[in-house]
Amino acid sequence: MARRQDFTNFFIYRWRYILGYGLVGLILAGVLAFAGAFVPGGLSSAEQASVVRSESLTVGDISTFAIPHVPYHILQAGSLELFGATEFSIKLPSLVLGLLAAIGLVLLLRRWFKPNIAVLASLIAVTTGQFLFIAQSGTPSIMYIFWPVALLLVGTQVTRSTRFRFLWKLLFAATVAGSLYTPLGIYPLLAILLTIALHPHLRNAARRLSKVRVLTAGAVATLVIAPLVLAIVSQPTLGLTLLGVPSTWPPDLLANLTRQLEQYFLFWAPNATTLLTPVFGLGSMLLIFLGIRELIKTRATTHSYLIMCWVLILVPVLLMNPALTTVVFVPAVLLLATGLTSLIRYWYRLFPLNPYARIAGLVPLIVLVAVLIGSGLDRYAYGYYYSPSISTNFSQDLDLIPSNTKQIVVAEKEEAFYTALATYRTSLEIVETPTDDKVLVTRAAREAVGEDYVITNIITSTYKNNADRFYEYQKSTD
Repeated sequence: MARRQDFTNFFIYRWRYILGYGLVGLILAGVLAFAGAFVPGGLSSAEQASVVRSESLTVGDISTFAIPHVPYHILQAGSLELFGATEFSIKLPSLVLGLLAAIGLVLLLRRWFKPNIAVLASLIAVTTGQFLFIAQSGTPSIMYIFWPVALLLVGTQVTRSTRFRFLWKLLFAATVAGSLYTPLGIYPLLAILLTIALHPHLRNAARRLSKVRVLTAGAVATLVIAPLVLAIVSQPTLGLTLLGVPSTWPPDLLANLTRQLEQYFLFWAPNATTLLTPVFGLGSMLLIFLGIRELIKTRATTHSYLIMCWVLILVPVLLMNPALTTVVFVPAVLLLATGLTSLIRYWYRLFPLNPYARIAGLVPLIVLVAVLIGSGLDRYAYGYYYSPSISTNFSQDLDLIPSNTKQIVVAEKEEAFYTALATYRTSLEIVETPTDDKVLVTRAAREAVGEDYVITNIITSTYKNNADRFYEYQKSTD
């Protein structure tokens, strides 16, 4: 009689989670390096504006810190100070925070779901075009992902960890305060507080908390948030910005709703602006809808309460701010993981006692995940690098400036960005009219050069149109 093999003795089975998380780490490191170094290959206008804001921070002038996302701009200013004005130093804070956010997301999914779900959902999440674009963008957009992940992960540790619970509470208080520096950062916190108020288990747990420790954690949060409070007092419009109140009021809700629907559901006609839309592919959206259905069925759980409260709070916020699609990323990933859980559970219910059928059912699921990962990477790489309507939104000019340049002639609209760069390049001077014998002139500032200068070289980009980016001039000896 043939001996029956036990699948649990196989090496791949016993080490499946370590191999899975290792695969997540390799893919994450690879795609972030690829995104940061090659795609989309330039700086957007938003990244240039972020550099200007980061450079404007002055230690002796507290009013310069009265801006949204000030923790990010402090990091970016530090990166520029350490590594100089390069495309890498501009993007470095986002790459580091994106890596931390991805690791935190993996740990969060590992705490909320079974290990197999955490691996699959993590692979899909970190390979979506939206995450990769935000993680390489030298703008504070990554904070919309970093802070919610940190809040949920640390909050989960407060409720579940049996060691260092007081330390986790202090860290949670600091994280809550730090998240409030980001626009819309208050809404994940409101969702958590609403969940605690509505869910019986969390409500009872909150009542049992030590008042002394709660007050201590509150003191820590107060210290972290104190600069923000002072900034809002000196500049009240900052508070409205952090709450997500639009600059034009009342907003066109119908137009905003149409834009939101296009950003998520217009699969047959993808849009190509700075951000590729729809945000998620069709397969991922189907899993998200399956997750919504599962949440309704299991609405008594803590996770269901939190995600539903979070989504309901974000709906009116997004109607007023349709451009901030990134704030939906974390709850969308949690819904996607919930949908995967429902899908696998349904298959296991069909074959509760047949191990071969259960394993065979994982094959199409693995194919589905592989297709979602491959399509996400492919869509990101080709969309942002080769799409004419997207790639031309990113300037390659910073990398084209010769290292020995001493003076750059710029147009008035370019002056703020290049002046910020010159802060971190002490040998570089930014002017509107040339004074040196040899000068570098931007394409937009050619009219500022007099007839006593002659062109010696033209520096071009890889773009088809407007490829002449800089002109090297030398003063004529005639």
